[in-house]
Amino acid sequence: MLEIENVSYCYKPGQYAVRDVSLAVGNGEFVAVAGRNGSGKTTLTRLVMGLLKPAAGRIRLGGRSTEGSATAAIARQVGYVFQNPDRQIFRDSVAEEVAYGPEQLGFDPAEVRAAVASALAATGLAALEAAYPRTLSKGRKQRLAIASALAPSPRLLILDEPTSGQDAREKAALMELLTGLNAKGMAILLVTHDMELLARYARRAVVMNAGRAVYDGGVRELFAGDADVSAWGLREPAAAKVARGLRCCGVAAGPILPEELQSEICAARRRQYA
Repeated sequence: MLEIENVSYCYKPGQYAVRDVSLAVGNGEFVAVAGRNGSGKTTLTRLVMGLLKPAAGRIRLGGRSTEGSATAAIARQVGYVFQNPDRQIFRDSVAEEVAYGPEQLGFDPAEVRAAVASALAATGLAALEAAYPRTLSKGRKQRLAIASALAPSPRLLILDEPTSGQDAREKAALMELLTGLNAKGMAILLVTHDMELLARYARRAVVMNAGRAVYDGGVRELFAGDADVSAWGLREPAAAKVARGLRCCGVAAGPILPEELQSEICAARRRQYA
């Protein structure tokens, strides 16, 4: 549903933030975008949303070029969630906040009410519709930002570091929400520095480095292969790093999650004593 073809963008002449990037996100995919700070991750997502215009290349949504499209038109197909939810929240109740997008897109009152109810139910915030958003916990504020992005019923949800500053329980709850949305057919494009999270939830990874997409493929292949991911500013998941160190003891490459590593260590011991 999303096609990015040879897209480049400069904040200053000759200084590329994104350079000749091509990738596609299909219906129902869960793709993580990783890379060090300044690698072009956020710039790329803002180009998709129409907040920035490409200096070269083309972006298509649903087979149609976004060139000349208003941001509001793109927002009907793509929801965007900023890293800091406070940057998106400005109304006096949770329900009013979620209603803002549909109202601006011209939904009639009945459609607005239905969109708000659906988005709040999907994010587990229905009981808080009258709450003042600023009093919510960070995790719930992030859910509110997601509900606001979901209200216009987009086909793709882009999230920029949504788990930043959250504890383990909040992270797990947020990722459970995203995987649930993905299971219902929504495409997810997740920008993250958290490699443990990427390894557990994403099915495909795109790595940005110095404005270029230097890797686009399976998550397991990224960490269990021979690529030096540290050169791209990434840190291996702990399980992948330990598995690599235990190859001399018969542990096979491949585990990227703790439970996979445990299983492989047990299998290696069985092979050793067989």
